[in-house]
Amino acid sequence: MDVVNSYRRVKASNSTRIASVVIMGSLMAVLTACGQSESGPQKSAAISEADVLAAQKKWGDGIVAIGDTYQAGGDYAARASQHINDLYAYGKSEVLFKPTLASDEQFRATFGGALSYFVGGEIEEDKGFAIKPWSAVRFGEQQIFTDSDSAVAMGNYYFTPDGTSEEVKVEYTFGYIRDDKGDLRINVHHSSLPHSG
Repeated sequence: MDVVNSYRRVKASNSTRIASVVIMGSLMAVLTACGQSESGPQKSAAISEADVLAAQKKWGDGIVAIGDTYQAGGDYAARASQHINDLYAYGKSEVLFKPTLASDEQFRATFGGALSYFVGGEIEEDKGFAIKPWSAVRFGEQQIFTDSDSAVAMGNYYFTPDGTSEEVKVEYTFGYIRDDKGDLRINVHHSSLPHSG
């Protein structure tokens, strides 16, 4: 009789374990289908070359928009702030920013330093790169490297001063990450004029 009861207890225990495994497996399947894992939301999709190209277009259009706002007598500092807030990773991660025309304060690790470069104000050497203004910005030949959660692009971009058709060629390296909403953010921006020889 004791043997029979022991057998029944073991059988019930095994059935409970099997049921637990089945329930956990079903729960994991549901979480996966909903884009979740045991530890929370799944990581955003890998950054693609198309994502990088779209981010570059937004950046170039933003620089032109800052200059347009300046010429129209609008709040160009607010437009530049929006540009930085929308596209850079300040406040979300470290940002390595070396602007093209910065020599006294070469690196801009803060939002204020970046804003000063684009519109002038905080740092004496800054004349307001984005309020020159430019009529067009385009990204030319480049190499783009992407992996699961970051991307790097290196090449030349071209700036057309307002009132002329002659482009200014500049060399750049941009690094990108995704923020918690899945949007691309610039966390590395190095820009320089080509070596003159």
